[in-house]
Amino acid sequence: MKSFVIIKTGSTLLPIRQRFGDFEDWISEGCGLSGVPVMDVAGGEALPLPETLSGAIITGSPAMVTDQSGWMQSLAVWVREAVSEAVPLLGVCFGHQLLAQAMGGHVDYHPEGREIGTVAIELTEEGKRDPLLGYLPGRFTAHVTHAQSVRRLPASALHLAGNAYEAHQAFRVGECAWGVQFHPEFTAEVIRSYVDEHTAAQHEQDRDVAALKAAIADTEAANALLKRFYGYCTER
Repeated sequence: MKSFVIIKTGSTLLPIRQRFGDFEDWISEGCGLSGVPVMDVAGGEALPLPETLSGAIITGSPAMVTDQSGWMQSLAVWVREAVSEAVPLLGVCFGHQLLAQAMGGHVDYHPEGREIGTVAIELTEEGKRDPLLGYLPGRFTAHVTHAQSVRRLPASALHLAGNAYEAHQAFRVGECAWGVQFHPEFTAEVIRSYVDEHTAAQHEQDRDVAALKAAIADTEAANALLKRFYGYCTER
């Protein structure tokens, strides 16, 4: 029987982890699961053979894709193999960026700084027809926090969603490998804590932190993406 796994590429900030848990905890809960195998690739764990998997979610990370650490390069090779074998993948934030770069896109720092908070995102026409994202409203809200972005999508990618700040909020490559820049696993409490942790940096960029906090809200549609992805993996 094939396995569904979480590929861990780092941990959330310590104060947030102490209060709420870590990326893999939120992802498991969002999928409606418990006891999901977690492969800590950033910590040196070996990756499973793609053909043994029903699907995988690649987590966010405080690391930067442009660091090109050895484990990132190994993961990129694995991602290309998984895409070629049509293993369902969902890359979240860092995972989204690594998927894009592994498949020929370009990742770098966003010229306008960090996007953070609860933001509105719009599906493209391709996104509205997508088997994973197509159930979302044409305009939905999601939680984000990222300093780097996919500055250029892979040539073969389908552009699925974006907003005025971040054009590439979601894409798909191949039959079933998706990247989402937003965090479908975050709750309003988690993103509020991220805004708190980044308050000083946001003030330095002349951001209205009070407005960022006021805009934080639940994001039921985006949160449902995880359970839908797991369902896609089990129903194929």
